[in-house]
Amino acid sequence: MKKKSKRRQDDLRPEYDFWSLPAGVKGKHVAQYRQGTNLVLLDRDVAKVFRDDAAVNEALRTVMKAAARLPRQTA
Repeated sequence: MKKKSKRRQDDLRPEYDFWSLPAGVKGKHVAQYRQGTNLVLLDRDVAKVFRDDAAVNEALRTVMKAAARLPRQTA
């Protein structure tokens, strides 16, 4: 039995004509990029508990409310 090559073959077909595609728009997302991002990477153990953004938001709002009730301490 012949072994399969471990090297992955190119998935592009010869009939794809990239020259006929419209050109991209330069700076299309630059304004949004400059505003920054609100994405965070959760550790795996945390992600197992919080399955979606709604669960994370609810937990963070609970923490924010609890923290607002604490007396402020000065350094």
